[in-house]
Amino acid sequence: MVSGSDDYTCKIWDVPNGVQISSFKEHTDYVRCGCTSKLNEDLFVTGSYDHTVKVFDARTRSSVMTIQHENPVESVLLFPTGGLLFTASGRYVKVWNMLSGGRLMVSLKNHHKTVTSLCLSSSRKRLLSASLDRHVKVYSTESYKVVHSFDYADSILSLALAPMDQMIVVGMTNSILNVKHRKSEEKSNDAAAKQHPRYRMFVKRQAYTPKQDDFIVSQPVKQKLKRYDALLRGFRVSAALDAALSSNVRVATPEVTVAVINEIDRRGTLDNALAGRTEAQLSTLLTFIIKHVIDPRFTQILINVAEKVIDIYSPIVTQSPVVDKLFLRLQSTVESEINYQEELLEVLGMVGTLFASMPSQKSISRETNLTSVPEDRRAMAAQSSL
Repeated sequence: MVSGSDDYTCKIWDVPNGVQISSFKEHTDYVRCGCTSKLNEDLFVTGSYDHTVKVFDARTRSSVMTIQHENPVESVLLFPTGGLLFTASGRYVKVWNMLSGGRLMVSLKNHHKTVTSLCLSSSRKRLLSASLDRHVKVYSTESYKVVHSFDYADSILSLALAPMDQMIVVGMTNSILNVKHRKSEEKSNDAAAKQHPRYRMFVKRQAYTPKQDDFIVSQPVKQKLKRYDALLRGFRVSAALDAALSSNVRVATPEVTVAVINEIDRRGTLDNALAGRTEAQLSTLLTFIIKHVIDPRFTQILINVAEKVIDIYSPIVTQSPVVDKLFLRLQSTVESEINYQEELLEVLGMVGTLFASMPSQKSISRETNLTSVPEDRRAMAAQSSL
């Protein structure tokens, strides 16, 4: 077993006998994490708050490799074959090639807060990362793309998988240990089902022809919920937003997409739904906002969404050229709409001034009546007044 102590020392223990075998003191800050190699019992890896990951060989009594990071290292994980090393530092999960002398292969940037724990599935096809942003991301170890995501109620400090991946266990900052069970796949026996009396009755009913005097009772048609409605009912707000932003929904019925966003905002979970999105997902959301923010029906809601997106993703500006261009397009669209509204207000002001300077309808009708009275009647009216 590998352990770290307050004096920045890494120690190796014989667990059955409770005896310390050796110790190494090369880190300059607290040793946060460590793991051992499954192929070579003399190799182990440690991660420290001094921004380094060190690979030690118990036979040489010193480190054989040092990998520098930009942030304190929170978790390290060796692939069972020993060729790959996964590290969590800051908001990034990095993959290193150990056979090439610690060469960086991939840097994953799907969290927007510190990644605290890493875990590998039993099949070695999935890599899990937990973060203080209350998300657990599931990556494919073949493409290193996010294939699934879990949302939790509070920041996550630790993560583990049960054997055969039947349970995922998460420890959070609110002192809660969350355990999720995987649904078991029940195999149906079609041959046995067909021998059941209910199946024979079903087949008989399907072949039955109604007679003239029969009263036919129609079965009620069960309406199937849309995917975003089902996800909202299950409180999976991030997945519901993805479903509402799918091409067939946002193009044909943008009002439905805005309604889903408004419902998520009403529940107070819009920040959680917007956070932790990939570059493609964020690009789709920004494109939708740019296209429909000038629609009077959606302006108020989409402006609120745009403000939240800017607050969440402002730290990663300049890291993605695609997202940067979309932010500039959004700024240009809003500025053009503001200028258009100002011009309309000026026109309304001029029209109001014209209407105010025109004589009223009553005075015009009174002058018209006076000019239409004959001369003799005017004279008679003047004599009577005298």
